[in-house]
Amino acid sequence: MKKTNKNKSDFSKQKKNLIQNKTEIKTKSNLKINKSKNWFYVILILIPILFFVLIEFSLRIFNYGYDQSQWIEIGNDKLVINPDFGKRYFNNINFVPQTSDDYFDKVKKSNSFRVFVLGASSAAGFPYMPMGAFSKYIKKRLELVYPSSTIEVINISMTAVNTYTLLDLIPGVLDKDPDLILIYAGHNEFYGALGVGSVESLGSSELLKKMILYLNNYKITQLIKNSLSGILSIFSQKETLEKSHTLMSKMAKEKSIPLNSENFNKGVEQFSNNLSEILDKVKGKNVPVIVGRLVSNLKDQVPFESAKSENSETAIEVYKAAQKEYENSNYSKADSLFKLAKDLDALRFRAPEKFNQVINSIAKQYNTAIAPVDSLFSFNSENRIIGNNLMVDHLHPNVEGYMLIGKAFYETMQKMNYLPKNENPQIQFAKQDSTTRANFVFTKLDSIIGNNIVELLKNDWPFTKIKTAKSNEEILNPKNYVDSISLQYIENKISYADAYLEAATINLRRDNIEEYLKYMNILIYKYPGLKDIKTAIKYFYEQRKVDPKDYTNKRLGKISILNKEYEKAIQYLNESLKLNPIDDEVLYNLAFAYAEIKNYNSANEFVKKCLQINPLNKNGLKLQSRLNKN
Repeated sequence: MKKTNKNKSDFSKQKKNLIQNKTEIKTKSNLKINKSKNWFYVILILIPILFFVLIEFSLRIFNYGYDQSQWIEIGNDKLVINPDFGKRYFNNINFVPQTSDDYFDKVKKSNSFRVFVLGASSAAGFPYMPMGAFSKYIKKRLELVYPSSTIEVINISMTAVNTYTLLDLIPGVLDKDPDLILIYAGHNEFYGALGVGSVESLGSSELLKKMILYLNNYKITQLIKNSLSGILSIFSQKETLEKSHTLMSKMAKEKSIPLNSENFNKGVEQFSNNLSEILDKVKGKNVPVIVGRLVSNLKDQVPFESAKSENSETAIEVYKAAQKEYENSNYSKADSLFKLAKDLDALRFRAPEKFNQVINSIAKQYNTAIAPVDSLFSFNSENRIIGNNLMVDHLHPNVEGYMLIGKAFYETMQKMNYLPKNENPQIQFAKQDSTTRANFVFTKLDSIIGNNIVELLKNDWPFTKIKTAKSNEEILNPKNYVDSISLQYIENKISYADAYLEAATINLRRDNIEEYLKYMNILIYKYPGLKDIKTAIKYFYEQRKVDPKDYTNKRLGKISILNKEYEKAIQYLNESLKLNPIDDEVLYNLAFAYAEIKNYNSANEFVKKCLQINPLNKNGLKLQSRLNKN
């Protein structure tokens, strides 16, 4: 009996062990299956990722599309913003925003003071860009006041963009070790790329827009955009948009954005959030930053679209009331009404007053300095109301206005001590502004280009309801070589450098050497890689943009004199004299060059020969009188 019970017990144990083993085997089998399933899902997820990585790698290998780098190298030691970088913000219109070719050292020098300027068209200097921008005033003033420092003022502002672009640019700026960042932006917030009322908008989701900005770093995004653009262009209004004269008429999709409407509030929120994020990034790197308050044409710009307000008064009604108050010398009341009329203007090309309130609030939150641009403009306007005295259109300043913006920023830099630390100022503060203005680099060509751009701008919507059928040439009607060069530049037939070179060459061929040098020296100032006249001529010769026949020994001699290279001038002029021994101008220039190196015997010899050939040579007579006193 005991044996039977024992057998039963052993059998029970064996059965239990068998069941346990089966369970363990089943569990292990299930674990293997689960692991296999997990790997299956991982592989399933990885396949499309690897597919896109492979496409991205292939596109980069074959150099598809445009270069997406924020900075590109110029020569071996300079960097500049990539001129194609702005393409990433525009899909629906064929437009690449112009950028200023402000070079800076790849390796920052120990005595360098590096400033970056960010914004849209007003910060870029439209319509007088690049030389009329307020950044040029700041650069020139810094160069004059701190001559031993390496001054780098890099303006990377672009037309038709808003704070989304600034937000996209700021990490690359912070990587380049800036000493200071200046921001003047806000007018394009509604219609600039990705704005709530822009043809380049992607809806109202800020998260989506920021994700698109991130994805723009990849070539595959270019491929998708180009493919979609090709398909959609068949059905879209793109062709119609491209025929417009001006960018303003291309960019506005939601043309009416009434005050306090849903889109208006979204625009304010967008500006506020982006500015906060920008300042947060900048402050996180402990980089000084100044934000400028915004200005626009109040007195002399009639509202574009007169939508009704909450109190039933339209923008035009308020504007007319402001004019009446102004005529009655009630200037404070007029100023308030002009600002209200601007805010009621439903076509939002001018930033509303709310934006300056946002700037004040966020700057305070981040302990950021503010440049009081609006106060300085008002102070310099008749009866303290901004109008055509400082503006060329609805919001872009004239050259005087741009210098005032530069002054507002510079004086804030002075107040905050955001200035070079390696040397003391070489000009008294009270004299700095007038000295800067006297040395400001700006020519007749820059002025005419800007004025012509404004004329074309005002010949199209929204300044005129019916767009003219006239061509640019008919509107501008070029009357001289400067007008013709301006038209070529505006129509993108020549670059800015080529425009200056052509103006210089025309003056050279007319033997107007002073004007020739003025244009060439500005080219050298703007493009430091050219270094000097000799290097510039060599560079443009290699580019087949100059004719060696234009550079006669006679002209080279005069160029050398004006550059105070008198020994070199004597060599050129003696060679010229061999071809024409009776050229009284060459003889005079030789005499002058010898006099400057104090070789008075040779100077007297050549001035006598000059006056023998032409007794009425005024310069020769003056030089002879001067030599007789020695």
